[in-house]
Parts: sequence; structure tokens; C-alpha cells
Amino acid sequence: MTELFDFPKATYVGGKKGLDFKATKGYNFYNAEEEITANGKTLKMKDWLKFSVAYWHTMDQRLVDPFGEGTAQRPWDKEGEEGSMELALAKVDYMFEFMDKLGVEYFAFHDRDLAPEGNTLRETNENLDKVVDKVEQKMQETGKKLLWNTSSLFTNKRFVAGGATTPFADVFAYAGAQIKHSLEIAKRLGSESYVFWGGREGYESLLNTDTKRELDHIAAFFKLAVDYAKEIGYTGQFLLEPKPKEPTSHQYDTDAQTTIAFLKTYGLENDFKLNLEGNHAFLAGHTYEHEVRFTREAGLLGSLDANMGDKLIGWDIDEFPNDIYEATLVMYEFLKNGGLPTGGLNFDAKVRRQSFKPEDLFYGHMAGMDVYAAGLRVAAKILEDGYFEDILKDRYSSFDSGIGADFEAGKVTFADLEKYIIDTPDADVIASTKSGHLEAIKATLNNYIYAVLGARFN
Repeated sequence: MTELFDFPKATYVGGKKGLDFKATKGYNFYNAEEEITANGKTLKMKDWLKFSVAYWHTMDQRLVDPFGEGTAQRPWDKEGEEGSMELALAKVDYMFEFMDKLGVEYFAFHDRDLAPEGNTLRETNENLDKVVDKVEQKMQETGKKLLWNTSSLFTNKRFVAGGATTPFADVFAYAGAQIKHSLEIAKRLGSESYVFWGGREGYESLLNTDTKRELDHIAAFFKLAVDYAKEIGYTGQFLLEPKPKEPTSHQYDTDAQTTIAFLKTYGLENDFKLNLEGNHAFLAGHTYEHEVRFTREAGLLGSLDANMGDKLIGWDIDEFPNDIYEATLVMYEFLKNGGLPTGGLNFDAKVRRQSFKPEDLFYGHMAGMDVYAAGLRVAAKILEDGYFEDILKDRYSSFDSGIGADFEAGKVTFADLEKYIIDTPDADVIASTKSGHLEAIKATLNNYIYAVLGARFN
């Protein structure tokens, strides 16, 4: 059979003496079949990480930016006119060969990534179903799996003021009907999760927005989705994806803590978890590990989008991850969570506008897979040694006995605290504090990275 991509299968080339500095040769750290033990669990690396290719960036992204037309050169451009069903069907073959050559088992998509819209929702659903037929066939042939799917309630101009938070009832009805069909596809394809990303669920100005009504509407919308999933027997995990801004001035799911508060306010925390993205964390003014930490501790960590932002550019650029330091800290939280039972690492990432050749799609994914595999290796060693746990145990040890332990056990009042401390000299209170040794901790983290990754090539 003729290959669609003129690119060899990516293989593991690491573990040899001497690092091959050319990142285009294969994986230096990602070894799919290698077993990694962490937090009492042993899994193959591919099963820990569950890498996923994003259909929208890989197959549909033309590398446009706000100031220029697309630069992407793609081998499927010859298969049909942009927006045609011929091209939509042809892209499916390219997508599955691409995953095979990368050695990736999962993919993700929006409904509107797959097929063009018609003049009515009925026509649009018919177009979509024809492509889903082919996707289902390729899944059966290859064993590839759907990590998650979602609906685009933001691209078409009908969603100018949102989908589930729109002030226009007909648009709200359209959004609900679109989600209904998308959930049916999720069940049909065995999607492990279903993501809601509120691209335009927010406001441009408070002057013309009834925020309470909009939040009530979107919460009720989510409850309708939960009810319909139960009705059709779809058991995948529902996920919300936080993002602070762009395209709206404020989006209701601005960051992890805001989204968690929303879920708890409306009693949705048992039905939804969070899908977190590195670039969105940066736009919210947080680190990626911050978002993952607070979500993990709330018991709501569902899945991860593996990308990053450029700290010199103020919009959502969805760059492929290349920061081993960040990847290590995210993987540490990931392992503390026991991995992601119903989620994975989806590359919601696109190559740079000047990286317009088809091979750049491979290089971007390979680099991202290697950086998170490297982070996984380092994080597993840190967790094995208990390094951070020992730091926390020592720093908070005063709450393990005496007045601190009594407080945590709920045995003290403000009056008890006053009685305990009121005659203690201030110098003694100050003397009870300890240095955080943050500089040494950061240096040690660097040493773990150097040692664990360097050992692969010694």
C-alpha cells in the first residue's frame, strides 16, 4: 500500500551511549513498552502517558495568525477543495497513518474538525456521520482509540455571544442539539472522555450581560448533558477546560479554582472533572503545575492538554511543549494523582508558522512526546526518593504534635490559642520558624533532571 507521508516510523533510539543530539532521529526518552513504576503502580510508558493527536491542529490548522494567511503545506491538499466532503474523508486516512508512524494510540477531535457544515443542522449531522463512519472503520482496523471528543460551539457566527450562555434562545437550542449528536458519536466511538470548552462562554462587558442568568443557563445545560449521557448509556468522563480570556474579555471558567468553584456551586462536581492546558494556565497568570496541583487536590484532575505558551506573546499560541523543567513538575503532580485513568496527554499544539512542511508535524509531536517522557522519568525518581514529601513533612512538623496537632484535630478555639501563646516571648515565636531553603530545593530539582536524564546516555 502506498504511504501517504514520506516519513519513516518514529522509534526509540535512546538508551545508547552518547546522546544523538538531532531530535529528528527518533525518541531519546519515550520508550512506549518500557515499564515505569511510580506511586505503587507499574505501567508501560505508553499507558502512563496516553499521548493523543489533536485533529484540529494536525489536520485542519493552516498556520494562520492575526496578521497573515496560512503557510501550511500539506500532502492532502490535492485530495479536494477546502471545505469539501472529498477532502474531509481523505484526511481520515492521513490522520491514522500519521498516528501509526508516531506510535500514538489516541486522538481527539471537535465535531466541526471532521466535516463541513450544511445549510441546516440535519445536513451538518449527515456530513459528520459520513466521516464518522470512516473514522470508526479505521479505528476497528488499527486499534486506535478516541481519548475525547467535543463540540465547537464557538467557530460559527451563530455563537457570537456563546452557545450555552447565549442570550438568544434559538442559538441555545442549536447548541443543545449539537451536543446531543456529539454525545451520540462519543458513545458510538467509545470516547473515554467528553470535553466542554467554553470558547465564547463569557462576556465582553458587564454593561449588557446578566451573569447570574448566564451561569444558571450553562449549569442547567451541563445537567441536560449528564441526563442525556445516562439515557443513551454513554459512560465517558465529562471534562471542563478552563481558559481565562481570548476571545472574550472574561470567560466563566477562567482557571482551575474558578471552574472548581462553579462545579461545587451548582452541584456538578460528581459528574465533571477538569481538562487542563499549559498555555491556558499561563494566560491565567499561573504555572501549569499550579493548575494541576489545585485540581489534583480537589480530586478533579481528568486529563491534560500538552502544550505551552510563549512568555513574550500574549495570546493562545498552543506551542508544542519543550520545557523539561515544567514537564517534570507537571508529571510529579500527575504521578501523585496515580496518572489519569480516563484521560491522557493530548497535543493541543500546532507547529510554528515558519515550520510549514509536513515533516514538521512529526518533529513537533516527537519533541513533545520526548519532553513529557523525560519529565515522567525524573518525576518518578523524585517520588521514589520522597524528596518533596520529606521537605513538606519537616516544614509542617509543628502541626504533628502539641498545639498544632490539637488544632488540626479540631480541639482548640481562639481562646485556647491565646492561652497557649500569650506569654511567649516574641523572640521565641520568631525562633520557631525555619528557612524554606528554596534555592537549594530548586538546585536539587535541577540535579535530578541532570542525573536521571544524563544516566540514559552514560
